[in-house]
Amino acid sequence: MKTLRECVLEASDNGVAIGHFNISNLEALWGIFNAARKLGVPVIIGTSEGERDFIGTRQAVALVKSLREGFDYPIFINADHTYSFDRVKEAIDLGYDAAIFDGAEMSFEENIKITKRCVDYARKTNPEIIVEAELGFIGKSSKILDEIPSGVKITEEFLTKAEEAKDFAQKTSVDLLAPAVGNIHGMLKRGKDPALNIERIREIRKSAGVPLVLHGGSGNSAEDFTDAISAGVSIVHISTEIRVAYRKGLQLALQENPD
Repeated sequence: MKTLRECVLEASDNGVAIGHFNISNLEALWGIFNAARKLGVPVIIGTSEGERDFIGTRQAVALVKSLREGFDYPIFINADHTYSFDRVKEAIDLGYDAAIFDGAEMSFEENIKITKRCVDYARKTNPEIIVEAELGFIGKSSKILDEIPSGVKITEEFLTKAEEAKDFAQKTSVDLLAPAVGNIHGMLKRGKDPALNIERIREIRKSAGVPLVLHGGSGNSAEDFTDAISAGVSIVHISTEIRVAYRKGLQLALQENPD
């Protein structure tokens, strides 16, 4: 079976992207896994710090690995949105296939420093572990939003710059980079999320030289997805839409079966 690293490189070479879906419970895990198997595509399960605290970090790894080994299927687990070296180390030590250090709210220099430390530890522990970093703040929540999250600015001058991405990637040797390209975490209540800056994605991918990850995919248009993938995105994150589907399904089931 291919490793996650091989799957990501293959996706990048073929101009496609791997779906990354966050879970908080077993229903979501089975739903995502069964859909991936039906489509015959690799899939990444994400657990943020909060989700890992709820499920159990060791337990989340065991669940995903049991599906991978039991069904001989390329399903992987990623330690999503991790805000310290210690929590990245914990995920690596417990067997995660990938981890994200999210230093988007830090200074550029501090983000580089801790990301590099995470990369070095992963390489030393297991060279197959993938480390991702974030450059540019896009919010934190997985909620239905009335407006753009506080502190997030999506006008062109505030997006991740190609030259910064290149400098960051070279100084950290990170495997994947998640830039701010007009995307936001969460999902706007009224209509679709703002359009992505596809040209900026293309510039960053060419400059940074590593596959890109689109965070905050919930609420983006299908056209934005395909254009972003063509421009250099190799992984797409979805969380809020999974939660919305779960809630709607639960409400409907209880209404139809009140007893």
